[in-house]
Amino acid sequence: MQKATLQLETLTCPSCLLKIENAVKSLDGIDQDSLNVLFNSSKVKVNFDDEKVSIEDIEKAIDKLGYEVKKTTVRAM
Repeated sequence: MQKATLQLETLTCPSCLLKIENAVKSLDGIDQDSLNVLFNSSKVKVNFDDEKVSIEDIEKAIDKLGYEVKKTTVRAM
């Protein structure tokens, strides 16, 4: 398992948060309970199984929605 923090462009509304949350949750290998999209700081924090999903897959899922990932930090758990 890996732990990631993704810094996004500014989130402008609560529906943005829900879109991102749903897109990331739909990926296989995401620890659903750990997913936390922080509206005020425009961050996504999530634990994921790197044998099932890559950080690039998570970034692409967010990018497809039109949100820019500015910086990603990944740590082993």
